[in-house]
Amino acid sequence: MLGAVDAPTNFRDVLRRSPGRLRGELPPPITEKPLRILFVTSAHNSLSQRAYIALTEMGHEVTVQVVDSPELIEASVLAREPDLVVCPMLKQFIPESVWRRYTCLVVHPGPHGDRGPSSLDWAIELGMDEWGVTVLEAVEEADAGDIWETRKFKMRPVGKSTIYRQEVRTAAVEMLVFAVHNFARGDFKPLPLDYDDPNVTGRLRPLIRQADRAIDWRCDSTAAVVRKIRAAEGHPGVLDTIAGAEFFLFNVYLERGLRGRPGEIIATRNGAICRATVDGAVWITHLKAKEGGRAPSFKLPAIRALELAGHTPDVPEIPVALHAPIPPGHTYREVSYEEKAGVGYLNFDFYNGAMSTEQCRRLRDAYLYARIRPTKVIVLAGGADFFSNGIHLNVIEAAADQAEESWYNLHAIDDVVREIIETDSHITISALSGDAAAGGVPLAVSADHAVAREDVVLNPYYQHMGGLYGSEYWTYLLPRRVGAELAAELTSAPFEPIGTRRAVDIGLLDAAFGDTVASFRAQVQGLAERLARHPDVRNWLEQKRRLRALDEQFKPLAAYRTEEMARSHECFFGEDRSYHVARSRFVYKTGAPCQVKAAPREPELTEAQRAVTKVRQAKQSAA
Repeated sequence: MLGAVDAPTNFRDVLRRSPGRLRGELPPPITEKPLRILFVTSAHNSLSQRAYIALTEMGHEVTVQVVDSPELIEASVLAREPDLVVCPMLKQFIPESVWRRYTCLVVHPGPHGDRGPSSLDWAIELGMDEWGVTVLEAVEEADAGDIWETRKFKMRPVGKSTIYRQEVRTAAVEMLVFAVHNFARGDFKPLPLDYDDPNVTGRLRPLIRQADRAIDWRCDSTAAVVRKIRAAEGHPGVLDTIAGAEFFLFNVYLERGLRGRPGEIIATRNGAICRATVDGAVWITHLKAKEGGRAPSFKLPAIRALELAGHTPDVPEIPVALHAPIPPGHTYREVSYEEKAGVGYLNFDFYNGAMSTEQCRRLRDAYLYARIRPTKVIVLAGGADFFSNGIHLNVIEAAADQAEESWYNLHAIDDVVREIIETDSHITISALSGDAAAGGVPLAVSADHAVAREDVVLNPYYQHMGGLYGSEYWTYLLPRRVGAELAAELTSAPFEPIGTRRAVDIGLLDAAFGDTVASFRAQVQGLAERLARHPDVRNWLEQKRRLRALDEQFKPLAAYRTEEMARSHECFFGEDRSYHVARSRFVYKTGAPCQVKAAPREPELTEAQRAVTKVRQAKQSAA
């Protein structure tokens, strides 16, 4: 965050408009009875991480165990003997030897009484207006145990993954906090599942199979196609045939203007394909080849997946203008720009937050466009689910030369970060509606100010990926925010997620607010417009130039990049293949990425640089 040497008003004054802390920064209630909690989960995903943050902030000791079998569940629980077992996302059955001896709380993404493995899928397939989340106790029958907490929420016309990362995650974390509190009390009695109770709205539903999801392009309407793909978003996708090869379809958008023969590919755009329906068309951005085909079986941009299967669509590439005033829901666009009241908003919504070489180059071009516009503030808006997760490991895995593509991708994202750092014509704000990880974190804090929605999770490290050193000027940006010692801690083992409360406390973020994406973005707009019309903008920009010049005098940006890329070059091209093995395991989902012994991460600063860092942090604290 910029200091306030000459300006009578600083960023926090403009942000808060009141002396109190923002709601997202208020300290959580500390438990009177700390518990030893074991997370048993099929993946330490965004929900599991957010729940981990919430419970540890309350003072509980939480251990995370990723499991893939009932035997591992049993061994993990017996080895740790926790007070409580929590299952944020579990695909395995809990052995009787565990649930009879320990209370096991399971998060189920369905309303009171809902049971079965395709809960959210059914909610979208059936067009439900309202759905829910339930925390229940494990018993012999899946999802049939006593109810500890249950909540309802309104459904939105989006994919399953987005509902899970937002509505489900928020409700689940809140319920787990209450359930754990009630468990610690010792006298709480959960409610038995009773289908005679009129408040119980759910029921047992079967697994949705591919035969149920299949699209008939000859007769399915656009709405039906969109619904089916959205219901299968994330996993497993909708199995379909394109050019004689079988693929799972992911990430669908309506197209209001194009038409063609139903089922055929009629256009491409930035790696996505447009397929005609009986009454319109849809964009499909990602495909996953079925195992056994020519193409590798992991998610890729649609055009790349088809190329690897031996098919290149002979259809036009139809671009869309960055600044075209296209209403939401009319077409597919990854990057867009709009202006209002002296503020430029750069929106970039990359699938799962991954940014390929080509996407980084397009984002840089869009940012350069935003920078020449007659505005005073630029907001980097990211996507609703993810701000950025750094380089695109799946695209790298599919490259003919994976080391070379890693190198190009890292340089391309570095180019974006450099342009943001060197911007002296605008106040820049990173607005994190969604999570950020790896290179996405330094990308976010390359702006003058970084704010986030309350529920956001940050994972500011790379080295879990087989020792990858990373770049994005992190050795400059993270110490600038939190100091060299804490930057080294955040980027090294044990690689723990960070919530927004801690991120604000240590200075990694400037503020956290907004309980939904809509409320967060509305507040960001208000903040950005207040900054844009503030009389001290010229003073802030002049101070920004002086601080950048001072930093450049002590150590040029180019030097940080050279050092980081030299370390990363060894990861990409050196004899140690740990990064490549870890990346492959991550992409193919064959196990957690390798963890190699971490290299020393503390940036080598001179005494003068350390002194400057302390002065800047003192000014920021005073502000």
